[in-house]
Amino acid sequence: MATFSSQPRVCGPLHTARADSAVGQGGFAVMGNPSSIWPDFMIGQEQRPVRVVLVDDDPHIRLVIGQELMNEPRTLLVAQADCLREARRAIKLHEFDVLLVDLHLGDGEGFELLDYVKSIRPSVETIVISVMENEDQVLRAFELGATGFLSKNSWFGSYAQAVLQVVNGGASITPNLARRLLQRFDKTGIAVPTPRAREEPERLSVREKEVLRLVASGYTSVEIGARLLISSMTVNTHVRNIYRKLQVRTRAQAVRFASLRGLF
Repeated sequence: MATFSSQPRVCGPLHTARADSAVGQGGFAVMGNPSSIWPDFMIGQEQRPVRVVLVDDDPHIRLVIGQELMNEPRTLLVAQADCLREARRAIKLHEFDVLLVDLHLGDGEGFELLDYVKSIRPSVETIVISVMENEDQVLRAFELGATGFLSKNSWFGSYAQAVLQVVNGGASITPNLARRLLQRFDKTGIAVPTPRAREEPERLSVREKEVLRLVASGYTSVEIGARLLISSMTVNTHVRNIYRKLQVRTRAQAVRFASLRGLF
């Protein structure tokens, strides 16, 4: 396989050397940076990194993001594409865990890939990346099943960190965008509801509201279980009940619906 170079390949598998790692006491893996501790029960280990497909029509952006992903031992860039056509081909050809996709591509919108990837690979998590910071686009991306939305212009966070967050049950959104969404909810109260939203939702239990608040804060099922002193399996049961009661399919949709209806 070819190594990652200054000339990114479109839809080609990429590999790079990994930093040394060791497993310390208590089941925590210490990666190349001694200060970087990653529990061995979390998804994304050096022996089995999270596989990523990157779709962006800007070669410089692909280079920057690709190098960041390949420099992180817990993530692996397996394919790239610069348009919808090549992206669909990459999605079919490669086994992967996370799709990083730009909204504006030369032959269409990245939104088209959100439904497509779910039909081909339902378990894949999707993170939208965009130079625009439009709240409506963020909400639309979440409604289509995305679990992350990152601004290319933000100095906060990283792409590798976002990838690891979403595969471990969390959500990732650029902090300033998250704040603007919260301010939008505060100002407008309840947005125009969909026909389904007009129906009165089944009441959430106190525990389900606690779980949903932590989900909204970006915590994974394991982290929520540790905070509430329950197992991650119990957390996932609560999440499934929340989905059923709110009639949603993703964590992002549950958080948005509950926020709009003032359920927590």
